[in-house]
Amino acid sequence: MKKREKILIVDDDPQIISFLSRYLEKQDFVPVCATTGQEMRSVLARENIDLCVLDVGLPDADGFELTREIRKTSSMPIIVLSVRNESFDRIYGLEFGADDYVTKPFEPRELVARIRSILRRVANEKASRSTNTDVYEFGSWVMDIGARTLKNSKDGIDAGLTSMEFDLLRALLDHPKTVLSRDQLLDFVRGRDFIVGDRAIDVHIMRLRKKIEPIKGEQHHIKTVHGIGYYFIDD
Repeated sequence: MKKREKILIVDDDPQIISFLSRYLEKQDFVPVCATTGQEMRSVLARENIDLCVLDVGLPDADGFELTREIRKTSSMPIIVLSVRNESFDRIYGLEFGADDYVTKPFEPRELVARIRSILRRVANEKASRSTNTDVYEFGSWVMDIGARTLKNSKDGIDAGLTSMEFDLLRALLDHPKTVLSRDQLLDFVRGRDFIVGDRAIDVHIMRLRKKIEPIKGEQHHIKTVHGIGYYFIDD
């Protein structure tokens, strides 16, 4: 029997909670609901959640801050909901560690499509993790594909990459000295069924660079080709 994934809905609007929980139930998910940040923490402490749909405007907490809080201890996929459609807010959410950003009002079928796309990627990652033993080395870093870790070879400290950052880096490492467009990178990390409406790749590359690039003035690993995409400069 196929596992029914648990989706945590965090929103203070009872209509959204009611409608979305019923809709997800019909789509063969198991909805779990919370109306505040504190309730969300309680749910996460006692249940294994597969994905969280998180409203940024909660009465007791900021959804972006909650996303950053979750990211300190968990790689659970997060889709943030917001009434704001400005690109700044989208970038802000991605910088804090969200996997996707959806504006209100939203089409429930599109939200479910995004949920399924992210869950497929996570499932593929787990399958790859169990069979892949490849190890990459570049600069002072050692990347273990099977364990999905990137550690500094000098002190053993983990870089703390998110799932998306890890997949982006792997795509670049798999194609060294080859320019990859944003669309190609999206295909590699999330599949062709991923729905995207902004320059999310740029944001994730920026965050990845902050974690792995050497000090200013030294040779960097990821180079930008303006108007095209990115490539990994090392062998």
